[in-house]
Amino acid sequence: MTDDSAPKQDRSRATRRRLLETTIRCLARHGWEVSTVAFIAAEAGISRGAVQHHFRTREALILAALEHMFEERAALLDALPDPGGADPDRVHAVVTGLVDAIGGELFRAALQVWTVAAADPELRSAVVPLERHFARGVHRRAVRLLRVDDTDPAVRGLIQATLDLARGLALADVLTDDSRRRARVVRAWSDQLAAALAASVPD
Repeated sequence: MTDDSAPKQDRSRATRRRLLETTIRCLARHGWEVSTVAFIAAEAGISRGAVQHHFRTREALILAALEHMFEERAALLDALPDPGGADPDRVHAVVTGLVDAIGGELFRAALQVWTVAAADPELRSAVVPLERHFARGVHRRAVRLLRVDDTDPAVRGLIQATLDLARGLALADVLTDDSRRRARVVRAWSDQLAAALAASVPD
């Protein structure tokens, strides 16, 4: 008798992944109001019943989708090779990677959820810890890639400013995608950050 539990589990994981990725895409492109369970299910090519087998509520689905995408972005940062070259070039490579990881479709989807959560205490109580966890993870990865000691308050402030810049650029791209302007801003900040980090190193 053949044990077919493994293929079933594989199919279930694949269905769940497709559902989570479709949820992020729907939120980013169509917004919170349109992204109902029925709409997401149709976009994913999955029955509504199958969706509810994995997630009992719309909010549970959306929170799981955000967590999944946060993990995917963290994995992208972990996969970045340790940048070589001179310090300014290395800093620029790291800042570019952080901006790419924080922005894009994930940010647009998260923005939809944050907007609703601002007026929904129950949703906010679930979203805030998730966002803080992601932010701490990105901060740790930035420290590792930049090879700095963030126990120095000045250095920690520079890292936080870099992450705030990445969020600001992501927000600016929600309505218009001006990649050339973004590249100029990233280069300008990278040069300033490299100089400031170099100055913070004791002689």
